[in-house]
Amino acid sequence: MVAGIMSHRKRPPLALCALALCAVVACGGEEKKPGPVKTADNKTEAKAEKKKATRPVPSAAQLLETAKKYFAPLPARAESPTNPITPEKVALGRQLYYDTRLSKNQDLSCNSCHKLEDFGADHEPTSPGHKGQRGERNSPTVYNAATHFAQFWDGRAATVEEQATKPISNPVEMALADDAALVRVVKSVPGYADAFKAAFPAEPDPVTVTTIGQAIGAFERGLMTPAPFDDFLGGNMTALNSDALRGLELFIELNCVSCHTGPNLGGTMYQKLGSVKPYTTKDEGRFKITGKPEDKFVFKVPGLRNVAKTAPYLHDGSAKTLDDALAVMAEYQLAKGKLDDEESTYLKAFLDSLTGKVDAAYIAKPELPASGPDTRCSEWVSMSNCARDWLTVSMNRSATADCSRGCRCTSGCSTITIPPVPSRHCVMTGSS
Repeated sequence: MVAGIMSHRKRPPLALCALALCAVVACGGEEKKPGPVKTADNKTEAKAEKKKATRPVPSAAQLLETAKKYFAPLPARAESPTNPITPEKVALGRQLYYDTRLSKNQDLSCNSCHKLEDFGADHEPTSPGHKGQRGERNSPTVYNAATHFAQFWDGRAATVEEQATKPISNPVEMALADDAALVRVVKSVPGYADAFKAAFPAEPDPVTVTTIGQAIGAFERGLMTPAPFDDFLGGNMTALNSDALRGLELFIELNCVSCHTGPNLGGTMYQKLGSVKPYTTKDEGRFKITGKPEDKFVFKVPGLRNVAKTAPYLHDGSAKTLDDALAVMAEYQLAKGKLDDEESTYLKAFLDSLTGKVDAAYIAKPELPASGPDTRCSEWVSMSNCARDWLTVSMNRSATADCSRGCRCTSGCSTITIPPVPSRHCVMTGSS
């Protein structure tokens, strides 16, 4: 039994008490008194009376002092020594974040998998990417992610700036051919030229993979969601209700803080999934990056900010609900076995206090600059395997102008020309 949970005596059922009272009244010849008044929300006193909690409400002041040992309030934004945040970078990064032209089929953006209007989640176990392909890992929220010590479940990127461009060239995600294709797409949009010059005035060539990542990263560094828990950490003793206080106390008692610490309650370390009991998963985690046997099934500990709003959970999205995720943690990470209903209620109440405020103005979808004459064909110029789709390439996002100038692709197997045709489709001629 978890320390602090106290037993309680059972009361006799109210129905029996009522019968006993009637018997006494009948024997004494006393007038019967009316029973409890029924209402819409309270049919009887018996049903209205809640089951008494076995865990007392902790002292908010004492709990705060303990909590300060493990947690810290969110910053207003996550500053970077290598990427100073400026309004120009943020504005440009916001545009790039929403721009679907940074994907091969020009139908996916960063926001497709990390929906800012929905706490940065898409509520899919794994997100659909290029042509509906799915990877093996759940898309984590980008809110507060800049406070993490590393990015991706396996930590293969050190910063949000480095992380930002990797999905763009991932063949399962946004599927541009390579970094050069990304630069070519961005440069093909005339309106981006001045925006990059304003954001990176010291750069002789402002549009590079590095500056694209820095712009998106600057925007993401402002994606902070302050919550009631931050008010509590700041000294507001009434910021958390009684159940949330109980949940925070339990969170600490169960030693969840061995992994979930810092301003994001996570994102500060790697940990093996199944640290106290083997957990079955095909994904070998960080081992794919390091090749070290000790890194098998090791993942970055996720942050818990807004966790009540970002289902499903775990690296593969296999935990459909917060109750499922808590059950996995109790059994495989804490050796707790199984949480009782009361413990789950309190923990969820605390986790709900981590749901923060989203700045609607900051995440508002911006107006994007117009495409240039080469924007639609820019990816096909360097397509690595033209022959696979030599028959027909659907470029029907808009008409006429898409391919009016024609595009030429040279690969190891063939040279294919997309002729300048005023149609919704670019017909590719050639064969391998």
